Amino acid sequence: MIFEGLADDLASSKLPRVLEIISELRPAPNDTQLLPPWIAILSRGYDVSAQVEPEDTFQKLPELFTMVSQFLESPAHNIRISASECLVSFLANCIPAQVILEPSIYDEKILEKLVKVVEGLLSVKYQGAWMETFNVLGAMYDSLRWRAFPFLVDVTKSIGDMRSNESFAGKKEADEVLGKAIRAMGPEAVLDVLPLNLARPKKGQPGRAWMLPLLRDYTANTNLGHFRTEFVPLSEVMFQRVLDHGTNDKTMEVKIYETVVHQVWSILPGYCDLPLDLQESFDQGFAELLANLLYQQVDLRLDVCRALKALVDSNQAIASIEEDDDLLLQSRVTKEQAQKNLDYLGTFAGNFLAVLFNVYGQTLPHSRGMILQTINAYLSVTPAKELTETFDRVCKMLESSLQDAAAQPEKTDGPKGGEKLPSTAQTLMDLVITLSAYLPRESFATLFEIASLIVVKNDDAQLQKKAYKIIPRLAESPAGEAALRERHDELQNLLLSSAETVSAPARRERLAAIAALIPFLPDTSLHFIPSILSEVVIGCKEQNERARTTAFDLLVLLGQKMSAADGAVIDNSKVPHMPKDAPSVAASIEEYFTMVSAGLAGSTPHMISASITAISRVLYEFQGSLSPQTLSDLVQTMDLFLTSNNREIVKSVLGFVKVSVISLPTELMQPRLASMIPNLMVWSHEHKGHFRAKVKHILERMVRRFGYDVVHKNCPEEDRKLITNIRKTKERSKKRKEAAKEAGEEDDDDEGQKRQGGRFESEYDQALYSSSESDGSDDSDQEIIGKSKRGKRKEGNTYIVEDEDEPLDLLDRRALGNISTTKPVKLRKPTKTKAKVDMDGRLVLGQQADDGAMDLDTGNGEESGVGAYVAALKGKDVPKKGLRGKLKWSNKRSQDDDDDEDMDVDEAGAAAALAAKAGRGNRFNARGRGTGRPRAGGRSGRGGIASGRRALGEDKRRGPPSGGRVKKFRKGRN
Repeated sequence: MIFEGLADDLASSKLPRVLEIISELRPAPNDTQLLPPWIAILSRGYDVSAQVEPEDTFQKLPELFTMVSQFLESPAHNIRISASECLVSFLANCIPAQVILEPSIYDEKILEKLVKVVEGLLSVKYQGAWMETFNVLGAMYDSLRWRAFPFLVDVTKSIGDMRSNESFAGKKEADEVLGKAIRAMGPEAVLDVLPLNLARPKKGQPGRAWMLPLLRDYTANTNLGHFRTEFVPLSEVMFQRVLDHGTNDKTMEVKIYETVVHQVWSILPGYCDLPLDLQESFDQGFAELLANLLYQQVDLRLDVCRALKALVDSNQAIASIEEDDDLLLQSRVTKEQAQKNLDYLGTFAGNFLAVLFNVYGQTLPHSRGMILQTINAYLSVTPAKELTETFDRVCKMLESSLQDAAAQPEKTDGPKGGEKLPSTAQTLMDLVITLSAYLPRESFATLFEIASLIVVKNDDAQLQKKAYKIIPRLAESPAGEAALRERHDELQNLLLSSAETVSAPARRERLAAIAALIPFLPDTSLHFIPSILSEVVIGCKEQNERARTTAFDLLVLLGQKMSAADGAVIDNSKVPHMPKDAPSVAASIEEYFTMVSAGLAGSTPHMISASITAISRVLYEFQGSLSPQTLSDLVQTMDLFLTSNNREIVKSVLGFVKVSVISLPTELMQPRLASMIPNLMVWSHEHKGHFRAKVKHILERMVRRFGYDVVHKNCPEEDRKLITNIRKTKERSKKRKEAAKEAGEEDDDDEGQKRQGGRFESEYDQALYSSSESDGSDDSDQEIIGKSKRGKRKEGNTYIVEDEDEPLDLLDRRALGNISTTKPVKLRKPTKTKAKVDMDGRLVLGQQADDGAMDLDTGNGEESGVGAYVAALKGKDVPKKGLRGKLKWSNKRSQDDDDDEDMDVDEAGAAAALAAKAGRGNRFNARGRGTGRPRAGGRSGRGGIASGRRALGEDKRRGPPSGGRVKKFRKGRN
C-alpha cells in the first residue's frame, strides 16, 4: 500500500529516498521473523521503481543482486526462499524490454555483472541453496530470452555437468533449468557446450541421451537448419544400425537405437514452431524427406504431421496479432515475415496435400485425427486455383468410387471392426468435408450435388453420416455461411426429401444439419419448422444419447426461432403432411407449443411419449413466455395421461409432472394437486421401470414446494404412509445435518450436491434426473429454475492444522500444506470396552456396551422374537451360499438402517405373518447372529460370542431364553 501511492508522477520523486531508508533498516542476517518481510517490502518497492524509472532501476540491479544473494547462505529455509523469490521478482520486473531488443554496450556490461553474481551462487559456498538458485537461474533465462546467449553459456555448462553426475540429487530441478536454457538460447547454443555424444561418442565424455526429452519439450522459435545439420544425420546413423541388425530378434541395444530415432523426430515439431529461417531451411529437399517419412515410417507420422501443422499454425498466430509494436510477443518474427512464410508454405501445399491424402487413405481410423488436422492447416494456405483443382480431382475419384460400390454392393458395407480400413468412398468423403470450408463460391454447386446424391443412399450408413456433416462444416466459414443463405431453399427440399431414407446411425448428424440450417432460415420459410418438427420430436426418444441431446437442443432452437419471428406468417399449405388449403398462422411461441402438442394425438404410444418428452423440454425453456391458460391446459392434459395404462407414456408424463412441479407457479399447480396426486399414487405401487422411485421423488418435490399438509390432504388415505415416510426421512436428514454441523464435519449431502453439479450437461437434465435427496436446501427448486436471486455466497472458513509440539511457521512455503478449508477433527481413539459383571460378581459376555449388568426380560416377546427371526432370515449377518454351496459371512460393519428411504407399505403384514410363523415354534441355527442387536466389542461375523451364552461360572439354564428371543441352545460341557 505504501508504494502504490508513490507510483504517480508527483510522489515518485520520494521513492528513491524511501527505498534507501528501507535498505538501511536491514534486520539481522539470521532473523527469521523480520528478514523475510523486509525482503518482500524491498522486492515490492523496486517493482514500483521499475515502473517509474526503468533505466535507473536496471542500473541498480547488480548492487541489489549482491545484497540479496548473500541471504542465500542462511541456514533458515524461509530466509532462503524469500531471498530467491526477491531475486526472481527483480529479474521479472526490473529488466526493460529495450534491453532485450536493442541493448547498448552499457546494458551488456550490467548483464555481465548480473551473470557474474549468479555464477557465484553455483559455488560450494551456496550448496545448501542450490535448489533456490535454480529458481533464480530459470527466471533469468525467462527474462533475458535470446539475450541469454552468450552471457549464460558458462552457467548452462555448469548445470549440465552437475546433471551428468549420477550422485546429484537435484536432477529434476536441473532439467527444468536446462529446458529453460534451451527455450531461451536455442538448442544449438546448449548443444555446443553440452553435446549429446550419441552418434560418435568420444572417450571420457558422457552420453547425454537424457537431453532428448528436454529438447522435445522446450524447443521453439529457433533455427530449423540446426535440426537438418544435427539431428537428421543422427537419425540416419541410428536407423542404419537398426537396419544392420537385420531381421533377427531385437536385442536391447537395437531397441535403444529405435527409441533414439523416435525421440529425435519428436523434437521436429519444436523446431517447426515459428522457425527463424523457414524460407532458407525448408526447401524442396527437406520437404521430400518429410514426404518419404510419411509414406514409409508409420511410427513417425504423428510427429511429422505435428511439425507440418506447427509451421502453419505458429505463423498464422503471428500474422493475426493486432499489436504492431509488440516485438517481444512476435519472438523476432514480424507480421510481414509471418505472412511471407505462409505464402511460401502455400507453394508446397499442393504436393503435401497429395501426400497427406494418400497417407490418410492408408491409415486406420483411430490414427487419422492428426493427419486430418494437418490437411486442414495446409488447405488454409493453399491458393484458390490450386484448391479448386484439388477439389475437382477428389470429386472425380469419389464419383468413380461410388460407381464401383454400386457395381459391387457386397463390398459397400462400412467397416465392422476397428482395425479395418474404411471404404474409399468414406475416405474421400472425409476429404470433401474438410475441403468444403475453404471452397470458393463456384464450387458449391458441385458440393451440394454430391451431398444430394449421398444423403439418399441408405445402404452405407457411415457415408450418409458424412454427407450430413457438410452443412455444419459450411457454417464454420464466412463463405459457407453465405452459401447457406443463398441456397437455403435447395437445402430445405433436400432435407425434406431424404427424411424417409435416413439410416439409424445418421439420425444424429441429420438433426445437427437441420440445426445448422435454422439460423439462416428467413421468415418467409418458417413452414420448414412444422415440416421437420415431428422428426425432431421422435428424436427425443432416440437410443443414442448424443442424438437425444441434439434433438433437445434443436427443439429449443426452433422455439427461439419462432419467438424471434413473432408475427411472421407460416404458410401451412407448404407443409408436406398438411392439405393444400390449410390456413396460414402467425408465428409465436404459443403456436410452437400447439405444433409440438399435435403429437399427443399420435396413433402409437411411442409418438405420444416422445411428444410429452418434447413438451416437457420446451415448457422448461419457455414457460415464462406462455400464458397462464396455456400452462393450465397443458397440466390438465398431462394429468389425464397419468391415467393411461401404457408405461412408456406414463414414464414421460412423470418427467413432465416433475418439471411442472419445479418450474410452474404454485398458484397454478395447487388446484391440480387434488387430481394429480391420486393419479400419481396409482403408480407408486409399480416397481418396474423405477416408477415407485420416480413417484416418490415427485412427491418429495411437492412436499418441499407446497408443504407437507397440502400434499398429505390430497393424498388417498391408503397411500399416506409414503407421505409420512417422506416427512420422517426429511426430519432424520435434518437432524443428521445438524449433528454433523455441531461436530464440525462436512455433511455428505452437501458434498453430494457439489459433485452433482458436474453430472448434468444442462439445467433441464438436472431438474429432470436429479433426486431430491441430494438437494440440500429448500431453495433448490428456485436454483434449478434460475429465478431466485443469488444469495450471499457462504464464506469458507480456513483452519490451520498445527502440531501440538511445534508451532506452524506461516512464512514457510510448506506451511500451505497445513492450511485447510475443512475443520480438522481429531480422530477418536478406540476405547476398550469395560468388562461387565452381574450382581454375584461373575463375568457377563455378549451384552451391548450400554446395557445393564443383567439381561432383564422386557416382556415384549412378540416384537423382540419377530425382530430376531426376521434378522436371522434377512439380516446382514446371515450366511449366504457361495460357490459349491459353501456358506459365506459378511465381515462388514453394520450401519444404521435409518438411511433406507424406500418404505415397504406391506411391512406390517409381513411382520404379522412372521410373528405367526415364529409363534409355531420354528427354530433355526442362528449361531449368535440375526438377533437384531449388534454385540459389544466385536464384529458381527463368524466366531463372535453368542449373546445367549451363559456367563462364566453360571449354572446351566433350562427353558426358553430371556427376552423372548428365539435361540438354539448348544450342546457342550457344563
